[in-house]
Amino acid sequence: MTSVFDLAPETPVVPVVVIEDAADAVPLARALVAGGLPLVEVTLRTPAALDAVRAIAAEVPGAVVGAGTVVSAAGVADAVGAGARFLVSPGWTERLLGAMRDSGLPFLPGVSTTSEVVALLEQGVEDMKFFPAEAAGGVPYLKSLAGPLPQARFCPTGGVSLASAPAYLSLPNVGCVGGTWMLPPDALAARDWARVEALAREASALRGPVSVRSH
Repeated sequence: MTSVFDLAPETPVVPVVVIEDAADAVPLARALVAGGLPLVEVTLRTPAALDAVRAIAAEVPGAVVGAGTVVSAAGVADAVGAGARFLVSPGWTERLLGAMRDSGLPFLPGVSTTSEVVALLEQGVEDMKFFPAEAAGGVPYLKSLAGPLPQARFCPTGGVSLASAPAYLSLPNVGCVGGTWMLPPDALAARDWARVEALAREASALRGPVSVRSH
């Protein structure tokens, strides 16, 4: 199965998007893509989320749109039906993992403990979301996992910023980071897509081992 990390291997940051108005989805996604961030994770936290995924999938060919905050088998089915190309969860259960695997889409199940990582590795899953990254131990925690569990690769999300992202991206077991800093609430409220594009371009200039660590 294709890895999420292979969908846009040169991209260091996945924007984590909360969309309140589906009409904003297309211009927002176009701004992110223009700024060099083609992976767009639309979180399933609002009534507009699935319509936003559908709109981006249909109208922004440069975007690779995925669904985040997927917490149930029904959510997986909804995301697939809306045209999502990858799935991200904040955590996982056996049922959710099975549904994500059965979807045929690349997915990142969420982990925050070593035992969760080992449990996923037992099931042949090596690509994971580390969440909530900063609260769960941040860079030192992931660095400590690289030795005993080198096959696990992570997308740290949760509290990651422009300032902290380079430290994460410097780790050999990090494929990309997820973040919201290129989507400041005031810019979204003002529909200032030029500012979003500028912040996305700044984020896309970050680089770690993601472009050279193939799997």
